Amino acid sequence: MHLVQILLPLRDGQGRAFPKSNFDKVAAKLTSRFGGVTAYTRTPAEGRWKVGTSPVSEDDVIIVEVMVAELDKAWWRTYRLSLERTFKQQHVIVRVQAIEIL
Repeated sequence: MHLVQILLPLRDGQGRAFPKSNFDKVAAKLTSRFGGVTAYTRTPAEGRWKVGTSPVSEDDVIIVEVMVAELDKAWWRTYRLSLERTFKQQHVIVRVQAIEIL
């Protein structure tokens, strides 16, 4: 079993909030494909990063996650690319970890 987590920004590069429908579509697609989804939307996580000598960048993100029995890396790569287009991002983080249900 694997836990797949997607970090999605709340705003674009100009600080404009993405419409709720963007997040609803993600939840609907993942629920349809995997049978369920968990979205941490009430309190966004704060992301900060620094590249080279540039100033520190900041963003508020929500985390969307699903549990999958089999990991289809090709499907997830394609989906990540579509999320990058939808959310106007150079990179959307999709991370996975092996889990054991107790």
